[in-house]
Amino acid sequence: MASRPGTPRLLRELNDRSALDLLVSSGPLTRTQIGERTGLSKVTASQLLSRLEERGLVSVVGEQAGGRGPNAALYAVVPSSAYVAGLDVGPRGVTAGIADITGHIAAEITVEPGDDAVSLVHNAVVKACRTAKVPLAKLHALVIGTPGVVDPRTGDVQFIYDLPHWHAGVLEALRRDLRLPVTIENDVNLGALAEKESGAARDVDDFAVLWADRGLGLAVVLGGRLHRGFSGGAGEIGYLPVPGAALPEKDTESVTWGMPALAGGLGALAGADAVRELAREHGFDEPTATECVRAAASAGASGGPFLDALATRLAYGVASVTIVLDPELILISGELGRAGGERLVGRIQDAVGRICPTNPRVALSQVEGNPVLKGAILAALDRARDEVFSSGE
Repeated sequence: MASRPGTPRLLRELNDRSALDLLVSSGPLTRTQIGERTGLSKVTASQLLSRLEERGLVSVVGEQAGGRGPNAALYAVVPSSAYVAGLDVGPRGVTAGIADITGHIAAEITVEPGDDAVSLVHNAVVKACRTAKVPLAKLHALVIGTPGVVDPRTGDVQFIYDLPHWHAGVLEALRRDLRLPVTIENDVNLGALAEKESGAARDVDDFAVLWADRGLGLAVVLGGRLHRGFSGGAGEIGYLPVPGAALPEKDTESVTWGMPALAGGLGALAGADAVRELAREHGFDEPTATECVRAAASAGASGGPFLDALATRLAYGVASVTIVLDPELILISGELGRAGGERLVGRIQDAVGRICPTNPRVALSQVEGNPVLKGAILAALDRARDEVFSSGE
């Protein structure tokens, strides 16, 4: 592919984008500070800021006192220049968030699940926009996190056990309905993006996230980039054949929480129903698997045997990733995984060390709040900034 020549317009675009990214991450800044951190001259920085002010992307937000002479104007990105939406879609409901172009969350709402994917997303986005007092037309990107497999070639859903009404064709239907750029991404992949941005993987390029909730999921990041696989199936660790569970059959389903789920494999051994059954065997009878794990983690010595057994099961998944990819870090996330806290994570680390020739660091997720929603908003911001911050000339 032929590269674009270094024309004055291209250089202006690159300088503008560099300054805007700097203001998002470090602002407000003075003209001099922008010039120093981008390597631009005072004249070029002044011209750049004038262009961005004319486009409504930056404004003066205050002053900084100097030694001699007048105070220097402080510039910042105009938050209302664009907005994005992120959604976490699951069988128990949809959580939607609206953020301005700087990443500030303007609203977060949750709606009940529904049978029609398009109506469900439409209503959630509209409700979130109303709560944030942001017109729908101001949205520049929407990223939706769902369980299941998303085809990286088409961006469309391939299949989701949890959400039978989500199927191939839903992406185009959503784009037509909302009239804005829509992206669908695997929910655990989005959780990994949040870990990379603000969690335990901030300074790690090769890591994996094991997601334990109603079922199991996995996200893999190699060289700082998500690895989705050729067909989008990378990370479907519930299918992993393991000792103590029947072989997973693609067309065989079990029922968990009254919903269809994969039968066999690691998912049948460490999914929520199996964990709750294991908890009962060890004397923990809380209403949900997550509550059982949390109770065991708080029970002192009496919770140890149950946590040991659960850690061994989860270690099968961690070991398979470790042996094939040898990542630096494995993070444990999802409601059930996080419920076990450091007591569960330490046991997983020990179990993996017994199985594997190498022993990666196993740690607990450090993302606060909803990792999937945070990852969706981060991905939406990345897309929106590419559009909004590009030259308007």
